[in-house]
Amino acid sequence: MNLAPWSEAWDELSRRKLRTLLTLLGLIFGVGAIVAMQGVGEGSRREALQMVESLGLNNIIVEAHPPGDDQALKELRKRSLGLTLADARAALAVVPGAQRFAAEKRIRTYAVFADGGGGSDLGASGVSPGYFELSSQRLAAGRGLTEADDRSLAAVAVLGHQAATELFPGGQALGRLVKVNQVWLRVVGVLADRDLDKDQFEGVPLGGAGNRVFVPLASAQARFRFEPMDDAVDRVLLRIDDPSRLAASARVLGDVLSRRHSGADDTRLIVPQQLYRQHQKTQRIFSIVMGAIAGVSLLVGGIGIMNIMLANVLERRREIGLLRAIGARRDDIVVRFLREAVVICVAGALIGVAFGALLAYLIAAFAGWHVAWAPLPIVASVVVCAAIGLAFSVYPARQAAALDPIEAIRAE
Repeated sequence: MNLAPWSEAWDELSRRKLRTLLTLLGLIFGVGAIVAMQGVGEGSRREALQMVESLGLNNIIVEAHPPGDDQALKELRKRSLGLTLADARAALAVVPGAQRFAAEKRIRTYAVFADGGGGSDLGASGVSPGYFELSSQRLAAGRGLTEADDRSLAAVAVLGHQAATELFPGGQALGRLVKVNQVWLRVVGVLADRDLDKDQFEGVPLGGAGNRVFVPLASAQARFRFEPMDDAVDRVLLRIDDPSRLAASARVLGDVLSRRHSGADDTRLIVPQQLYRQHQKTQRIFSIVMGAIAGVSLLVGGIGIMNIMLANVLERRREIGLLRAIGARRDDIVVRFLREAVVICVAGALIGVAFGALLAYLIAAFAGWHVAWAPLPIVASVVVCAAIGLAFSVYPARQAAALDPIEAIRAE
């Protein structure tokens, strides 16, 4: 490949540095906005998906929602016993597509200690078998909680990743003892670190499983003390077999709970899939606004390219006339000016990609967002930039080729 013509085009543009730089700015800002939008948007999408998966993308979540006032709670308990395992079993029998359920009851903790003397301010929960699977928790070591543990009221526990680190900073947690309030428990498993940077998504708490001690639900109900008017369980996860049925299943579940609780508004339903769609809708609005800004910048950059090319044609009329006089064809003149336009576009696109990447990381640093990259949108932004630049360069190039050689040579 002969690079001499391209080097000549670059030298020609370098002779007018300020004009070329001003032309590049529109392309740099346009491509940079697209790249930054893509990086932040893709990072936000992946982070949202990770957080929704922590809730269970195919789950419907029922949370106990009792009133905070004691008198109101007493009046409520005359109509509704609150959220119970019986509600979960009824939902499993009635809700279309329901496969299985898991439940959680939070334990009020005032002291959590390890057998070696290490203590920490951790939470604790009693969970039914299958809770870790439905809440997308993975085990890093040991085993989970089983039906046998539940039936035998076993004094065993699974630690979250952060809880294991705080209680046993210098050693192995498996097989060791932890004391939650007045109850000693043997550690049989440790959860993997899920590495979520946020503790809630669209206003829904993500549970904070990393700093909790999990015990079998039946053991928790038998060994720990709860308030008389507390809900039997605080949260129920109901797994639906088909994601397309989640909305209909949630409506049926809402009707089941309303009837079982005599119309009392003491529970709330959360459908993680709908939360994700709501987040994506907001993200699309952001992308449209940023895309419009980027499009305007590219359009301005294209107009700038047309201006510089027209100015170059006027300044180089004698050069064009001499080229035509020694045998250059009109197509040669068109290619010559389009080559300069390509150099401007490619330079603007490459600098714009670097600028956009820097801008994305700056936005992420200040806003606490994540950045992730997908190659296709970046390549597309470079191609669009080049296409716009070439489109706006065709007219000046054709104007140059249409000049009369004699008149061009005579031009001052």
